Amino acid sequence: MTKFALAIHGGCGVMAKLDLTEQEWQEARRDLGRALEAGYAILAAGGKATDAVQAAVVVMEDSPHFNAGHGAALNENGIHELDASIMDGSTLAAGAVSAARHIRNPILAARAVLEHDDAVLLTGPAADRFAEAKGLEIVEQSYFTTERRKKALAAMKAHAAAGTLEQAREAEKHGTVGAVALDQHGHLAAATSTGGYNNKPDGRVGDSPIIGAGTYARDGVCAVSGTGKGEFFIRHVVGHEIASRVAYLGEDVKTAATKVVMEDLKPHNIGAGLVAVGADGTIAAPYNTDGMFRGWVSDDGEFFVASHDEVFRYEPRQK
Repeated sequence: MTKFALAIHGGCGVMAKLDLTEQEWQEARRDLGRALEAGYAILAAGGKATDAVQAAVVVMEDSPHFNAGHGAALNENGIHELDASIMDGSTLAAGAVSAARHIRNPILAARAVLEHDDAVLLTGPAADRFAEAKGLEIVEQSYFTTERRKKALAAMKAHAAAGTLEQAREAEKHGTVGAVALDQHGHLAAATSTGGYNNKPDGRVGDSPIIGAGTYARDGVCAVSGTGKGEFFIRHVVGHEIASRVAYLGEDVKTAATKVVMEDLKPHNIGAGLVAVGADGTIAAPYNTDGMFRGWVSDDGEFFVASHDEVFRYEPRQK
């Protein structure tokens, strides 16, 4: 069997361990595992990396435990504006949507944009109309809202009023989901989806739908999906930067990814993390916060999920 691999993240800056019950932590890890299962089933059957990352992200968009789709962050006006993108490393084809308000699964809309091939990025109401025209599920804003996000928005507004934004916990700020994969044909792909950060400005677009910043894939090099303060991922063009270090400096994907997260972004004092997979199936998942929801599986069929330092073996429902 040709080597293949899948890695996912559910956002860096996860809550402190005491902020959730053990049952809630178990549920979050379960949903990470289900996302891995969805992508692994495609890769193990000889399917495409693009299909695998899409499938994994859909599971996380449907989970209330991550900041994408159901459970997404609220902007300053209490509105959900959703961003997502996907990239095919074999052709460099990409699709993205930003500031969408009614697409149940933004990653499916991003994939539809990729396949439509007339644009790379559609935004706002036009993205919603495009998704509806493509037959994707359209929902009311209330579908995305959870009590946790309401509380996070209230906390961020209180910090803003008190001038204490720098004291806000990472979990109150932001979150993202993403996946990267290498398939049996040697092709790479990446996908990312997010609700942005809590109390973000109306109309703000982060790095997740920006190809080369929050999402990037190039065959023979690597695939990257990031999470953190998007403005800095855009400024550093993080995904492309990691790929460039691999392609032009000859660094392995772990060295390149760690360098960008732990050194290049460190002076900005921001939470940052990512998952990346190299052309050889090597997986990297660096983060500079207390934790990052993450998981990975390769052709050996061993599934692993984690939120903080401890890594858990996940037993899939079917292998």
